[in-house]
Amino acid sequence: MATFRKRLDKWQVQIRRKGFAPISRSFRTKADAQEWARHWEQKADRGELPANTKELEITKLSKLVERYQVEVLPTKKGAEIERIILDAFLRDPLCRKSLSTLTPSDFAKYRDRRLQIISAKSLGRQLSPVSHMLNLARVEWGLPIRSDLLSNLRLGGNDNKRERRLREGELERLVQAAKKTRNPLILPIVQFAVETGMRRGEILAMDWKHVDLERRSVVIPEAKNGYSRTI
Repeated sequence: MATFRKRLDKWQVQIRRKGFAPISRSFRTKADAQEWARHWEQKADRGELPANTKELEITKLSKLVERYQVEVLPTKKGAEIERIILDAFLRDPLCRKSLSTLTPSDFAKYRDRRLQIISAKSLGRQLSPVSHMLNLARVEWGLPIRSDLLSNLRLGGNDNKRERRLREGELERLVQAAKKTRNPLILPIVQFAVETGMRRGEILAMDWKHVDLERRSVVIPEAKNGYSRTI
C-alpha cells in the first residue's frame, strides 16, 4: 500500500508489502509521486518487489512446519498421516536452518539421506506436504521463499509394483524392532497390518463406526483405488 507525505517542497511516497522490503522516493509534485506509486504497486501485485529477507533470517524451517501443522493440517483429509510425516521431518537437521539460507542443495542432501532408508516412491509421498507447505508460505503467507527448493528435485528411478513377502525370520525381527520404539502403538499396528494386509494409511484412518466386532471385520470407506472394501 502506498502512503504519501508532504515534506517541505517535496512529496515522499513509500510502498510497503508484507514479505518485501519497503521502498520510497521523493518527488516535486504529487502527480509524479502517484504515477511512480502506481508503477511499483503493479510490480508488487506481480511479486516483483525486492524481497525482505529479515523475516526469513529469523524464522527456522521448523517454525514453518509447526505453523502448517496447526493452521492447515486439520483441514486436510489425510491429516493424521501427514502429521506423522511432518513430525519425522522436524527431526531432520534440515529443519534447524533458517528460511533465508535454504537452497535446493539442502533438499538434495535430505533426499540422499532419506533414500538410504526408504524408496523413491515413499520419499515422493513424504515430500508432498512439504512442497505444499512451501508453496502456501510463499503465495498466501507472504514469505518470499525461493520457488525452486523442490521444483527440480530428482527422486530417482520409478518403483515397480511390490509383491515381496516377509522371508523366514523377518517377522520376528520386525516385531522385536517394533517393541523397542518409543511409540507403544507401533507394535499393535504392525501386528494388525500383518494379519489384515491393510495399508498404513487405511489403518490410521480407521473409525469405530466402520468396525464390526461380532463379524470381526472392518470397512474401508475409500481404498486406494477409490472404492470401499471390507476386510
